[in-house]
Amino acid sequence: MIAALRILLITILDLYFYVIIAAVIASWLVGFGIINSYNPIARSILRALHALTEPVFGPVRRILPAMGGLDLSPLVVLLLLSFVRNWLAIGTFF
Repeated sequence: MIAALRILLITILDLYFYVIIAAVIASWLVGFGIINSYNPIARSILRALHALTEPVFGPVRRILPAMGGLDLSPLVVLLLLSFVRNWLAIGTFF
């Protein structure tokens, strides 16, 4: 039972990892003008990505200082996710 829960948590963390990567790439594409954010389909995808990632990015952004226009919160969150995933994968605490 505990092994199944551990696998489920690792899978959820892996999926969230890809959601963060998609949000970062989408923000770059909007920033470079490749994706038109006035398109209703693109806007709904961007809103969904924002709704999925902002609850985690927001507190990290409040802690990190401004880095001259660079948003390093996705990098910090990805590092934390990798740490938690590896900690779960080792499984010495169960």
